[in-house]
Amino acid sequence: MDIFEGLTGEVILPDDPQYDAARQEWNRAIQKFPSVIVYCSEYEDVSQAILWAQKYGKDIRIRSGGHHYEGYSAGNGVLVIDISRLNDVTINEENGRVKVQAGIQNKDLYQAIGSRGYPFPGGTCPTVGVSGFVLGAGWGFSSRLFGLGCDSLVELELINYKGNVLKVNETENSDLFWACKGAGGGNFGVVVSMTFKLPPKVEQVTLFELYKPGATTKELGKFLRIWQKWLVNLDDRMCLNASMYNAVSEGLAIFGRGFFYGKKEEALELLNVYKKINGFQISARSLPFLEAVKEVQSTYPPYEKFKSTGRFVYKEYDCEEVEAIVNLVKKRAEGSIFAALTVYAMGGQIRNVGKTESAFYYRKARYILGIQSVWEDPAVAEENRRWVEKRFRYLKTITKGSFINFPYSELKDYEKEYFGRNVDRLQRINQKYDPKRVFAFPQSIR
Repeated sequence: MDIFEGLTGEVILPDDPQYDAARQEWNRAIQKFPSVIVYCSEYEDVSQAILWAQKYGKDIRIRSGGHHYEGYSAGNGVLVIDISRLNDVTINEENGRVKVQAGIQNKDLYQAIGSRGYPFPGGTCPTVGVSGFVLGAGWGFSSRLFGLGCDSLVELELINYKGNVLKVNETENSDLFWACKGAGGGNFGVVVSMTFKLPPKVEQVTLFELYKPGATTKELGKFLRIWQKWLVNLDDRMCLNASMYNAVSEGLAIFGRGFFYGKKEEALELLNVYKKINGFQISARSLPFLEAVKEVQSTYPPYEKFKSTGRFVYKEYDCEEVEAIVNLVKKRAEGSIFAALTVYAMGGQIRNVGKTESAFYYRKARYILGIQSVWEDPAVAEENRRWVEKRFRYLKTITKGSFINFPYSELKDYEKEYFGRNVDRLQRINQKYDPKRVFAFPQSIR
């Protein structure tokens, strides 16, 4: 009897010629070998895969874009439910809604709604799956104006451990709806569709860039001191991230970019304060939203090898702390081609939702502080991971909580780190919707 009978969709097994390409994640530093990969084109394929996994005692991993930093959307010996072929978009301009199937990627959603003149609070990397992005709250260049990715979510459909499709919104399965806004990635079932409210149309946005080549650690420190004061009263229409980095090609430098929903001149005025740093370059252009997004997306490589994570900052750092932070990137790990500290602006509309109104707890943080190392040669992987781990230990002492979308496998008390005081409620909801722990994975809700 064929054990794989009952699985529908396209089934890829280890001896298939396309297996090697099919098992890869975006982070090529992670190499996992699943037993079965199922590409689902219908909801029925997802249901069958969930039931099959239980029948044959296989662990399940759910994959849309394959961008999980720690590779939890794959695994050794598991069944990967790949929903990337579930990627339809339906736009209803009359009621201001867009419904997407959960396998859609940032670039395709932007194309569909951007071509009609709408912006969208999605992510920056083109091939990230919108569902993973949104279910982990989702930060992007429109977040300070429109909120996080999960804040415009009005409904989703989820296939549970019994293979049934649940409708999930404010009135039906409302506890699950709450949980999926910030803690939904893989925990309760397979999300197969999401409906969002459309933001108002925009003619143009301003795409701006900040660049300081040939920087010193002193200048990195000056940047961080300006940044933390400047952010406090920043206009909600502006959102950005900026990296203080050490690259094999340029040494120390600063690069930032973001969107401003307003005129180019206003954006330049808001950014002028950074001119206090000698040789700091600031440029801005007005573009249709879709073009601005494409411009940002074009800078991403097709894949990378990296270790990266991010924490929430609630305070203003003193001179000693600033110095300690920027010194973290003074020296790269052996074989590292790029090491960075990245700041992601929060505030604005993000903090207008209470910290227990959705599963995303860290609403009042000022910004996210990320750290990463990128390498090419697999032989230096461990050295680079250790470099990040060592620096993370310090960052943990001056920050609060970790961002679930920048997951970190070394976290001890990961549930509390990711979800703060929302953990108990999430555990109860998980028990209710996945009592058999069919969707358990490393760092899932217990």
